[in-house]
Amino acid sequence: MTSIPHPEKSLFAVGCAVITLSDTRTEATDRSGQLIQQLLQEQGHAVVSYQILPDEPMQIIQQVQQLSQQSAVAALILNGGTGIAPRDTTYDAIAGILDKELPGFGEVFRWLSYQEIGSRAIASRAIAGVYQGKLIFSVPGSSNAVALAMHQLILPELRHLVTQLQT
Repeated sequence: MTSIPHPEKSLFAVGCAVITLSDTRTEATDRSGQLIQQLLQEQGHAVVSYQILPDEPMQIIQQVQQLSQQSAVAALILNGGTGIAPRDTTYDAIAGILDKELPGFGEVFRWLSYQEIGSRAIASRAIAGVYQGKLIFSVPGSSNAVALAMHQLILPELRHLVTQLQT
């Protein structure tokens, strides 16, 4: 892992919402959602909301809108529904509401994924951006993809990006 160019001087907790998009997972079987929560908490962040929703665009948009109104939530991390299968609609829902996109997130995620899984990385539609002053990250639902995104991209930049939104 590379060093962070401008390390954060204060280690504050970021309030996060975790949403798993799946038609089949339950809290007991949602390894990726559990992993996101665990990694956030290990870094001193607060998980203020966790839920599993079906990959239905209107439900995703409504939940993101609702969570974005909560002052305790600074970042939303979604997993699942970023592929190209007919039921994979998370990307479409999120891309349609972002105020600002962070194109580098998806680009770097796919580049890092390519190093691990090869050409299958092109099927990922991971995306990140800003909606109503809140960070949104949407990553594939596999535990390996979640671990990659969290360790290499989200956790190293979470505090910095939240700080940027508050200035």
